[in-house]
Amino acid sequence: MNAMSEQAQLRLVESPASAGADGPSAGLIAPASPDYVIETERLCLHYGRKRALHELSLKVPRGHIHAIVGANGAGKSSLFRVLLGFQSPSSGSARVLGVAPEALTSAHRAHIGYVNEEHTLPDWLRVANAVAMQQRQYRGWDEARYREVVGNFHIDPGQRISELSRGERAGLSLAMALAQSPDLLILDEPTLGLDVVAKRAFLEALMFCNLQGACTIVYCSHQMEEIERVADNLIILERGELKHMSAPDDFCERVQLWVADIPFAAPSQLRELPGLLQLQKIDGLTHCLVFEQGEDFGEHLTRLGARSARPMPVGLDRAVNAFLSRNHAAPQH
Repeated sequence: MNAMSEQAQLRLVESPASAGADGPSAGLIAPASPDYVIETERLCLHYGRKRALHELSLKVPRGHIHAIVGANGAGKSSLFRVLLGFQSPSSGSARVLGVAPEALTSAHRAHIGYVNEEHTLPDWLRVANAVAMQQRQYRGWDEARYREVVGNFHIDPGQRISELSRGERAGLSLAMALAQSPDLLILDEPTLGLDVVAKRAFLEALMFCNLQGACTIVYCSHQMEEIERVADNLIILERGELKHMSAPDDFCERVQLWVADIPFAAPSQLRELPGLLQLQKIDGLTHCLVFEQGEDFGEHLTRLGARSARPMPVGLDRAVNAFLSRNHAAPQH
C-alpha cells in the first residue's frame, strides 16, 4: 500500500466518501460487543522479515481513556491500521466494536472517530465547508458538541484549512471527530508539534467530552505528562507484544526507586538484583529502579553491603522509560 492510498483510506474513517445502502444515511448499526471496544487474539503482523505485532492478545474495555505507549516500532500504529481495516494481519484475529476489521462497513465506521498526528484535512476547503461535509455524512452529528469543542480554539469558519495553525487544525479535527458521536475515538499522537496553549486546549476538550461519557477514547502518545493527566488505563507495548496493562497510578506503585550507599558491591552483583529495571550510579550513590518488589527489597541491598537504603516514589515518565529500557546499560554519572 503506498502512502497516498493509505492516507485516503484514513480519511474514510473521519469522513466516509460514500453512504450507500450500508452507509451512515441508511441508519446506524449498534455496536456488537457490550464489554470491549477492541479485542485481539494472538494477532501477528509482519512486514517482510520485520515483526510489527507478535501474538498480541488485548482486550480494551468500553468507557474511559486508554493510553497506549511504547517506543518507536512498538506496534502502536500497526495495531491501528489493522483495527481500522487498512492492513490485513499475518495471522490471529481482531475485533473493533465487536466487528472484524475486514467486515467493517461505512455504517460501522460511523461509530469510529480517528484523529492522526497529521490532522489530515483538505487544504482548499473553508472550515465551514469541511464541517458541512461532515454533517451530511453522519446522521448522529452533534452540533452542540462540535461548537463546544471547537470554541476552545477560536477558529473562524471562513478560514481555509490551509490558513489554520497546527493547533487549530488539531482542534478542528477533534471537534469534528467528537461531533460524529462515535462509540470509539482513536487518537494517534494528536498533540505532536502543538504549542503549550494548543495542547492544553486539546486535552481539556478531550477530558470534558470523556466526563460526559460520550465515547471510549484510545490515545497513543509519547508524552507521559499528558497520559498522567488524562488516562484511566495504561497499555504498554514492546516489539509488538503486550507487556503491561493497568491504571497509571497502579503501574507507578509497582515501580520503586531505591537509593543506596553501597561502596564495595560489584556491578555484576547489582545487576542480579530481583526485578531490576534500571541501574545507575549518581554522585556516588546507587540508584535501583525495580518492578514489583516489596519493602523487603532493602534487605537485598543490605546483604550487598549497603550502609543505607531508602525507597522513593517514581513518576510515570521515569517508570515507563525504565520499564521499556530494562536490562540496558545506563550511563555513569
